[in-house]
Amino acid sequence: MEIDIPERLPRDEFEQLVIDAIDSLPQEFLDRLENVDIIVESVPTRAQLSQQGIPEDSLLLGLYEGVPLTARENYGFNLPDKITIFQEAIEAVCSSSEEIVREVQETVAHEIAHHFGLSDEALETLGL
Repeated sequence: MEIDIPERLPRDEFEQLVIDAIDSLPQEFLDRLENVDIIVESVPTRAQLSQQGIPEDSLLLGLYEGVPLTARENYGFNLPDKITIFQEAIEAVCSSSEEIVREVQETVAHEIAHHFGLSDEALETLGL
């Protein structure tokens, strides 16, 4: 799938936006992000789209893969949960650097909220 990208940041600059978004979270959230990897990829894999039931021509800005804190029982010695932020999709829905910064912040917060057990429906109700 080819995505029309109006503005493109170098990967290291985009990754810094993700780091800044994480660092801007309240400390009580950061303290609960144990065993979570947050990474940047250009686009989701076909497997990621398929597992989420998302058509291949859709844009996926971020993805949480793991066991939410609210669903954990006897949780130990597990691989880290993973949050992936998709650079090309975010850049495709933004028309300026300022919009990219805002979208990264919102996407990071949205995916971390999934880690805390909030569904897409609950996040929509909260305006996230």
